[in-house]
Amino acid sequence: MKVLLIDDHPLVRKGLASVLSLEKDIEIVGEAGNMKDALRAIATHNPDLALVDLRLGNDYGLDIIEKCKNTSCKFIVLTSSSSDNDFKRAEEVGALGYVLKEALPEELLFAVRLVYKGRKYYDPGLMELLMKTSSENDLADDLTPREKEVLIALGQGLSNRDIAEKLYITEYTVKKHVSQILSKLELADRTQAALYAHAKGYVNQIWVNV
Repeated sequence: MKVLLIDDHPLVRKGLASVLSLEKDIEIVGEAGNMKDALRAIATHNPDLALVDLRLGNDYGLDIIEKCKNTSCKFIVLTSSSSDNDFKRAEEVGALGYVLKEALPEELLFAVRLVYKGRKYYDPGLMELLMKTSSENDLADDLTPREKEVLIALGQGLSNRDIAEKLYITEYTVKKHVSQILSKLELADRTQAALYAHAKGYVNQIWVNV
């Protein structure tokens, strides 16, 4: 896996390189500290994945991702920003991962390998951003008992097929439930739904229909 590091702080880049270079399946192919150098490095090295900081001096890291939509490079935003706007914007431009710089090395490595496979990874520290509720009002209250069961299953990382087998329903019905869950909870995808389920503590709960 070829990885490019994009951060305007040399010490941060060196620290990342020292962690990632220890892995036999990861090769650091380049570093960049601004948009111009990053775009050049992506064109030159054709990396599989790039770690991008949001703030690059006068440049904005997400602009790099947007400009590289037609490349094969996958992107993980690595930042200290837990801003809801930054997170939503990162999703919009196509970032598959969003990791806070306070993450542990093993968490970053997990994110890198997951995103490399084409899946999404959001830092657990962002869970609160995915909870569209106030302290008095929980959107999950609008879910039907079956939708709540599907939400729990999503939080457990089950596929549609696994959920169908577990709940004795068809995959088509599961897809309909997932669509309704995302709509009612105002979430973008099943990954956010899974994080929501964990953040609210639903994964270890059992709903009873009374």
